[in-house]
Amino acid sequence: MNRILIIAFLLLNLTACSQVKVNIPKNFIETEIPKPYSGEWRELNWARNEFRVKFIDNELNIEKSNHRNKAELKIEGGNLIGINRGEWGGKLSFVPSNKNKEEIKIKAGNIKFIFEFKSKTYFIEGLAHLSYSGGALFELKKDGQNFSYEKLMEFDDAPEAFTIYGNKFLIATHQNFYVIEDFKKEIIFENTFWSSLYPNSIAVIDNENVYIGIRSGLIKLDLANKNMIFYKYTE
Repeated sequence: MNRILIIAFLLLNLTACSQVKVNIPKNFIETEIPKPYSGEWRELNWARNEFRVKFIDNELNIEKSNHRNKAELKIEGGNLIGINRGEWGGKLSFVPSNKNKEEIKIKAGNIKFIFEFKSKTYFIEGLAHLSYSGGALFELKKDGQNFSYEKLMEFDDAPEAFTIYGNKFLIATHQNFYVIEDFKKEIIFENTFWSSLYPNSIAVIDNENVYIGIRSGLIKLDLANKNMIFYKYTE
């Protein structure tokens, strides 16, 4: 009898976990995905509302976002600072905690993200400007005060939003969506409508509930079934 109750309890919990309910604010309306460069798409592109997403206490938090051109990571002895000024360039630097020591410039480039994963340090750079769009993932190595880096992979367009989910990297680029596992790249969504709608953040519950903040709204991705829902912001 106890065994039956335990099995029933486990099944009930598995069912509850598979039915994730995310509350979307009423001013974000599920809307047909517009064709790129159509009138509906241009309306989204011309708007100036950028929305950032994240989960706080299992609730989807949506806030208006300003452009961020600086990434930072505290490591032993100081801080790694990444600067991204778009077409005007950028750099990756190490700023020592000891104010008597000088800043160390590591690499020129448009640095978007700096992060640690399994006790190693990585950074991502990317740029979308005029006809160019591209980027790359690097591993950063530190030996005392000496830095070096190794390029691990390139992207066909500019990385815009990034998060770590379990052992995977999720990256929304200028118009694609990648999943990286064991440093092998898989493109899940390609040539999407969000080109030039500037993804800025990714929030994840599970493979069927991945949210991206963009200009004029947010997107829900189901990575398991490769489905997409667009929620347009209405004032």
